Amino acid sequence: MKKIFSMLMMWLCVAAWALAMEPIAPKTTLSGHISDAIDHSALIGVSVYIPELQEGVVTDMNGNYTMINLPQKTLTVQVSYVGHQTIIKKVNLNEIKNMDFEMKESNAMLNEIIVTGLTGKSLMKDSPTPISVVDAQQLHAISSTNVIDAISQQPGLSQITTGGGISKPVIRGLGFNRLVVVNDGIRQEGNQWGAEHGIEIDPQSISSAEILKGPASLMYGSDAMAGVIIFHGNPIMAQNTMQANVETEYQSNNGLLGYSANFGGNKNGIVWDGRWSNKIAHEYKNKYDGYVAGTQYREQAANAMVGVNKDWGYSHVIMDYYHLTPGIAEGERKDDYTYGKYLPWQQIHHYKLVSDNSLYLGDGILKMLVGYQQNRRQEFEESENEPGLDMQLHTLNYDAKYIWPENNGLKIVSGINGMWQKNDNRGEEFLIPSYVLFDAGIFTTASYQVGKYTLSGGVRIDNRHLHSFTLESDEVNFDAFSRNFTSMSGSVGMVYALNNNMNVRLNLARGFRAPNLGELASNGVHEGTQQYLLGNHGLQPEHSWQIDAGWDYTSAMVSAQLQLFANFIDNYIFNTRKGDEERDDCPVYQYIQSNARLLGGEASIDFHPIDRLHFQNSFSYVNSVQLHQPEESKYLPWTPAPRWNSELKYDIVRDGKVFNNTYVAAELECNLKQNHFYALNNTETATPSYTLVNLSAGTDLKFNGKRRMSIFLTANNLFDRAYQSHLSRLKYIGFNEQTGRQGLWNMGRNVGVKMCFYID
Repeated sequence: MKKIFSMLMMWLCVAAWALAMEPIAPKTTLSGHISDAIDHSALIGVSVYIPELQEGVVTDMNGNYTMINLPQKTLTVQVSYVGHQTIIKKVNLNEIKNMDFEMKESNAMLNEIIVTGLTGKSLMKDSPTPISVVDAQQLHAISSTNVIDAISQQPGLSQITTGGGISKPVIRGLGFNRLVVVNDGIRQEGNQWGAEHGIEIDPQSISSAEILKGPASLMYGSDAMAGVIIFHGNPIMAQNTMQANVETEYQSNNGLLGYSANFGGNKNGIVWDGRWSNKIAHEYKNKYDGYVAGTQYREQAANAMVGVNKDWGYSHVIMDYYHLTPGIAEGERKDDYTYGKYLPWQQIHHYKLVSDNSLYLGDGILKMLVGYQQNRRQEFEESENEPGLDMQLHTLNYDAKYIWPENNGLKIVSGINGMWQKNDNRGEEFLIPSYVLFDAGIFTTASYQVGKYTLSGGVRIDNRHLHSFTLESDEVNFDAFSRNFTSMSGSVGMVYALNNNMNVRLNLARGFRAPNLGELASNGVHEGTQQYLLGNHGLQPEHSWQIDAGWDYTSAMVSAQLQLFANFIDNYIFNTRKGDEERDDCPVYQYIQSNARLLGGEASIDFHPIDRLHFQNSFSYVNSVQLHQPEESKYLPWTPAPRWNSELKYDIVRDGKVFNNTYVAAELECNLKQNHFYALNNTETATPSYTLVNLSAGTDLKFNGKRRMSIFLTANNLFDRAYQSHLSRLKYIGFNEQTGRQGLWNMGRNVGVKMCFYID
């Protein structure tokens, strides 16, 4: 703790000294007119956004915009509008006060999108590693049961599921603690090591998501070997504006009923945003199992932000509360359903407080962030009042970095970040001991643009210290131990523009992950997985070398991408079943490690044969093996099956006076047979192929030139196909004596409707 506060005080002193020496920058404005490139008509509701300030405006009834109280510096201006190509411009506000834009329809052109890069905000096309972006329009149109489910169809991304309410992300065959989820600017810390633990984030509070595929240890330290998923909240509203919106949703299969209400504003630079969400669902059903007992859940969430946006930067305080009460599926089937909870069930409370600050220092930017999280996980098995398993996890995140001023195409970022963590056992049952953990990392990253080349890379040094405490009970004992892990990671990459429409990219990265406490010291029954887990004190940290190669092409008619990777991991950690051994009526699983190799990639193409018609296809594949192993233990567990997604979408109306962004779409999701599985001791089994057919439609409704309502209709698994995902935990739970089938099956046909109302 003293180390954390010493480093933070050092950065705060630097900031205070710099602010004292730096005169207050004079303020300026930027205004202009935005029109359609074909008929030159004014475009209403176009978003004009400055990422460095996290602030934007929308055009009025005449297509005009005005941004006030801006610093006289060079900033990035992003202009975006549904159905049109995004425009990105670097604008020197010392010289430019007025800038007009003409927007072209998007067709199949790849939009220029600003994403989180090694050196701060950068264009996605300049990243040497692949990044996928899910924007607000896509998130609203998707019918999902949780935040990971909402983005799981992106190329290279999969999900480990436990019923309808819990999903864990998997990037290119790597999940659990091998990827980092970032929300409110900090890494989300719950109990990601557990197979049935989800991500404690309200999906209604997310406006966009970025999926970074490949080692991202440079920016986030240990656990980012597979990549990072970054969730963004609502952008700051324009000066002197306020807006409220209400969303409601229904899904037929599990009777999901949900609503969310939001209110935000900006009054002379005083900014705020608040949201309350509630969701309830009964057990889902399929044609083999009927209703699957224990898959009902209830979700409540609240979040609020308050702060200031000024010409010197911004300072925001963010508060989150998340409460999930899911059942625990144990293999039982039912003929009817209930929304109520019954034994066994889980209860998760997650609290978060974040201070996010960005200060202009000279021509550079100092960013400082501190966050506190508390995760309370309880499992009720025998009593409705007294939990058996009860763990309380405290996490303090810190992050401070300086973005140096850009100099002739060279951008450099230096910083420190990490976390302090403490876990307490409060129940009568124990799976892991209490522990404390301290993380610290220092890094420098750089990017350089010269001619047709964009070069990027960096280096980082990490240290993690973990201490576990002694615990003695009637059923289990934990010995105290300490481990210290130190590692260096780095990357170097290049993007080369073959011409205006085609790029190639190459990246080499070294990743690092320290074993988590669950892998090191588990000793007990995990009710959520019906396994007795045994840790291994002697586990060594994982290290990886990954090579990424990519190619993309974009034109008015075709957009295509090919992304390939090879990932070699030393000391890969996983759990395996110990023969027929059982404890407390559960099979015993032990954490072991081996060297691994993962090969694969993603290919996608968006074909635009006629105006407003899109034919999009993507294919994802990963082959994950242990090196030098016999056939039955050759393949790594939790490897997603090859997947092909195909969507035919027609935009009926793109820019109408009443109906806007009106579309219909049909989608095929084809999961091929997964016969590469970890067969030792029957840990995994093969999974047959299956194809799902989905339909969707949606539209915005405008009144007086402003969007007032959105309606989205979906029909997932239209033909009620009975299937088991290879990454479903329920695939191995419960034998159905009536049908002779092993495990529980995934959700059947599900029809959904979602409505959003906007008030300003």
